Amino acid sequence: MASYVSGVVTDIPKESSPIGKEIQNFRLQNVDGKAIGLENFPQAKGFVIVFTCNHCPFAKLYSRRFNDLSAKYRSLGIPLLAVNSMDTSVYDEERFANMQERAKVDHFEFPYLQDPLQTVGKQFSADHTPQAFVIWKEAGKWMIKYSGAIDDNGKHPEKATPFVANAIDELLASKPVSHPEYRSLGCAINYRE
Repeated sequence: MASYVSGVVTDIPKESSPIGKEIQNFRLQNVDGKAIGLENFPQAKGFVIVFTCNHCPFAKLYSRRFNDLSAKYRSLGIPLLAVNSMDTSVYDEERFANMQERAKVDHFEFPYLQDPLQTVGKQFSADHTPQAFVIWKEAGKWMIKYSGAIDDNGKHPEKATPFVANAIDELLASKPVSHPEYRSLGCAINYRE
């Protein structure tokens, strides 16, 4: 049975854990019309990959925090990429034009990528928005080192424990991630068959 602390599931069955999974390169269209993939950042040590969307009320609380994470870690070789894997046939507001508008209104300072075939979401086993993954380069491969909530307080960032930032700081210090998983609560990503 999972336990809930501040809206975050704190224990996850090991059989569903993506920690240690290798991630293959992907290329998706950014809101500026350009295709972006991991290879666009040849000096990257790691990435923060955030699955988010336009309609989820919980995801909307995190726009500023996404910008803050991007600003803090981009210069240290850890870019943030936001990915929208929502099914546009179910949610009209997830269409590309709406993504462009959200990026403009919320002043996104990082790529916001559309995953129309949902292949990237499936590769990561992303199931909610917002959901973050920290991937790290090991022996030339991208490995998942953290999966889950950005932090533990959607409404009050000043009171939040910064799970993603803590994981990155540990990796930058060449330490293992002490808490590699916190499952966030948010809007489910529904995958087409």
